[in-house]
Amino acid sequence: MRPILYIVIPCYNEESVLPVTLPLFRARRNKMVEQGKIDAKSRLLFVDDGSKDATWKWIQQAAQEYEEVEGVLLSRNRGHQNALLAGLMEAKEKAEITISIDCDGQDDLSAMDEMVDAYLNGCDIVYGVRKKRDTDTWFKRSSAQGFYKLLRWMGADVVYNHADYRLVSKRVLEAFSDFREVNIFLRGMFPLVGFRSTSVYYDRSERLAGESHYPLRKMLALAFDGVTSLSVKPIRLITGFGLLISLLSFLLIIWVLISYFTGNSVPGWSSTVLSTALLGGIQLICLGVIGEYVGKIYMETKRRPRYIIAERTEEKTTSCFLEAEKAQKIQK
Repeated sequence: MRPILYIVIPCYNEESVLPVTLPLFRARRNKMVEQGKIDAKSRLLFVDDGSKDATWKWIQQAAQEYEEVEGVLLSRNRGHQNALLAGLMEAKEKAEITISIDCDGQDDLSAMDEMVDAYLNGCDIVYGVRKKRDTDTWFKRSSAQGFYKLLRWMGADVVYNHADYRLVSKRVLEAFSDFREVNIFLRGMFPLVGFRSTSVYYDRSERLAGESHYPLRKMLALAFDGVTSLSVKPIRLITGFGLLISLLSFLLIIWVLISYFTGNSVPGWSSTVLSTALLGGIQLICLGVIGEYVGKIYMETKRRPRYIIAERTEEKTTSCFLEAEKAQKIQK
C-alpha cells in the first residue's frame, strides 16, 4: 500500500522564492505519485510563519489552482522551529509520513525518493545529511561544524550536518506529540523519540531566490537554545569551574598568609583590582548561564501554546488573486 506523504514547508517572507520553488516541489511530488511510491492524496503543506509580505496570498493562490497544495497561516511570527512543528502536527492525522524541508530550494529534492525508499524498508526516521559545505562561507562552515561538535560534547544526541530536512512516520509524530516543552530544538529532539532511523546524503546548492532570513543573530540564538534545551552540562561545568576557582582561592589565601608572616608582603592595588574584576566577570557569566535555565523553566511553567493557527487554505473558497482576475474580466 502506497503511503500518503505530506511535505511540510515553513515559510517566512518568501514571496520572491515561492514562484521558483513551488513548481519544483509539485514536480517532485507528482513524479513520486507516478512512480507509485506515494499515494495520490499526498500533499504539499506550506506553513506561513506570520509573513509580512504576500507569502500567504501566494499560498492561497496555489491552493486554489492545485489540488495537492494546502496551507496554514500562523497568527504571528513564532520562529522556524514552531512553524515547522505546527505543520507536522497539522499533517499528523492526514499522512502516514511527512518530509520537512525549507522553502528556499537549497536542499536536493531528489533525496526525497531515497527517504521514501528507506521508509518502505522499515525506517521511521530518515535524516537528510549534507555531504559537504562548499557553498558556505568559511565562517558559516566553521561555526556550524563547531556547533555540532559542541552539542555532542554537551551530551546532545544530534546527527552531524543535519538540519531540518527529514522524513518521519506517523507513529513517530504521535510519540513526539507527547513532548510538551515550549523551548524546542527539533533536530535534537527527534533522536530522543527513538525508533529505527537512517540517513541519506545530498549536496546542498545556493538559495534559488530571495535572501536568507537566518542572520548571525538568529543562528546564535538557535545554537544557544539547542544547547540549553538538550543538555544541563553547562550548569555542571559552572559547578566544576566554581570548585576550581575555590581551590585556587584557598591556595592564594595560604600564600598570602605565608607572605604576611614571613614579612614578604607588599601592599598592591593592581593585583587587588585585577583579581576582583576577574572573579566579578566569571560570576556574571555564571549567573547569566544559570539565569538562562531559570528563564526557560519560567517559560515552561506558563504552558503557553507554541503556535496558534489563524487560517487554513481549505477554509477559503476563492483566493484574493482569482477574485481580482474575475473583477478585471467583468470590467472588460
